[in-house]
Amino acid sequence: MPGAPGRAALAVAGLALLHAVPAATWLPAVRRLLPGLAGAGAADHVALTFDDGPDPRSTPRFLDELARLDCRATFFVLGEMLERHPALGRRVVADGHEIAVHGWHHGNALAAPPGRTAAEIGAAARLVADVTGVRPAWYRPPYGVLSAEALVAARILGLRPVLWTAWGRDWTRSATPSSVLAALAPGLRGGATLLLHDSDHTSAPGSWRSGLGALPELVGRCRSAGLRVGPLRDHLAGGPSDSGGSGGSVRRHPVLHAAPETAAPGNTGDAENTTDPLERLS
Repeated sequence: MPGAPGRAALAVAGLALLHAVPAATWLPAVRRLLPGLAGAGAADHVALTFDDGPDPRSTPRFLDELARLDCRATFFVLGEMLERHPALGRRVVADGHEIAVHGWHHGNALAAPPGRTAAEIGAAARLVADVTGVRPAWYRPPYGVLSAEALVAARILGLRPVLWTAWGRDWTRSATPSSVLAALAPGLRGGATLLLHDSDHTSAPGSWRSGLGALPELVGRCRSAGLRVGPLRDHLAGGPSDSGGSGGSVRRHPVLHAAPETAAPGNTGDAENTTDPLERLS
């Protein structure tokens, strides 16, 4: 095991790599160099996270099953889905879960024109706050592609980027509860952040059933090993402030307040002078 200087050198190398090729953050080797970004957390805890909802066909079933298991999780929602199903977003919070930002559309930042990714992150973060009354703390980029623009936007908004340490590969047509558990098994340990999906909005139709079916066994295995299972707020110390986010009022940024014609859907922009891009939380 490397000592403190060795760990520091690895961290510096990881940060340099992030700035040089930020879109490569989804790669396992990069995430190993950046354990905080990957979601490595408390040694006695496993973070359970879901992407791509809220979806009325599937998210309520996850919420019901989590309630039966007496387990909480973090839901990374898409702005376009939350805009269509705001009551379901409110239920996520009312049931004691954590709601976080996954962007507006499930688009690859590498294919987006300059300014769009930042505008969409800002629009989604404001919608979460407006719909649920809760200021989001976390951001997970679609496909794990954390571009430089997304990284800056998240920092300005006080969002801490977090990816995953293990995923269930539950988005494929062939996925089953058994295959999800098998995919997660090598990384199922204390400190892990697990990635599943509560919607098939961007994946194979019906694929969400594989993750739902795996939940009881997944939670049971963790608890049998003496591990707590819960949301990121119980997993990563310090929340957004650890990565330079303000955790409070966030300064205004022109890209995040783009005019209506250049902003993401749901981001109307404004000409008002404000110190917080999540205006109604100022």
